[in-house]
Amino acid sequence: MVFISNGWNILIGLIKSFQITDALDVILVSLIIYSGIKLVRETRAGQLVKGILVLLAGWVLSYYLHLHMLGAFLNYFFQFSVFALLVVFQPELRRALEQIGRGGLRNSKTWFLPGSGKDDLELQEKQRKGINAVVDSAAVLQKQKMGALIVMERQTKLGEIIDTGTIVNADPSAPLICNIFFNKAPLHDGAMIIRDGMVHAAGCILPLTKSDRVSVDLGTRHRAAIGMSENSDAVIVVVSEETGQISVAVNGVLTRNYTRETLRSELEGLIMPAAPDPGEKLTSRIPSIRRAKKNGK
Repeated sequence: MVFISNGWNILIGLIKSFQITDALDVILVSLIIYSGIKLVRETRAGQLVKGILVLLAGWVLSYYLHLHMLGAFLNYFFQFSVFALLVVFQPELRRALEQIGRGGLRNSKTWFLPGSGKDDLELQEKQRKGINAVVDSAAVLQKQKMGALIVMERQTKLGEIIDTGTIVNADPSAPLICNIFFNKAPLHDGAMIIRDGMVHAAGCILPLTKSDRVSVDLGTRHRAAIGMSENSDAVIVVVSEETGQISVAVNGVLTRNYTRETLRSELEGLIMPAAPDPGEKLTSRIPSIRRAKKNGK
């Protein structure tokens, strides 16, 4: 009874001393833990964590059972394993940090730049033209069963990928895109990069996904699309050469079976910047964050 009374008194004391900063502290730590768990579950790090837990259990047993050699070995292992993990899981860590950076303020540069509303409208018009060209060309390529791999750049700049291909820097149009992906065209095997609504480059080489969860029926184009979406915030449109099926890869997730209408709606939601309100005050402008819908494969 005394134990319960003491526990109750401690709880009351904690509640009385609890402040707003404590609540903020708890929320931030919870978000960090949640993000860590999500990262582990969605990457190959999950299997590694299981292995570390097994070794940790062995280390605890070595302490209680006085297994001195095993305990010393595991002590050295845990001391130096941190550096090894940084090297082995560099792609996952890079992806996590990029997601944190992208989770900030989208188009934040338009908050304070004079005339940025006009710039937004011009960019919106370019993006709309680029989306229309991609949708129209995807519909044509789907009917003709010609493969295509189109990367639509967002916040993460793809300079390293662009360097592997050929600069085009042309106004987007369905005939241009279809000609580039024509079977005998010199650039048809690589990926096309759309930057700010323009056909910026073609024949680019994309990184393949290393995930072991990818369906075995997916070819190189689809694996490259997933890999590119894992390493950037780009939106990748894929047209299958075998089936003519249209797919979209975003944030490591490939969604299949798009129609002309659903593809247009998806790309507009993911690519188009929010149109600014001309009567809106500069100090009250808030960036719009669009999120991709998550459909099953």
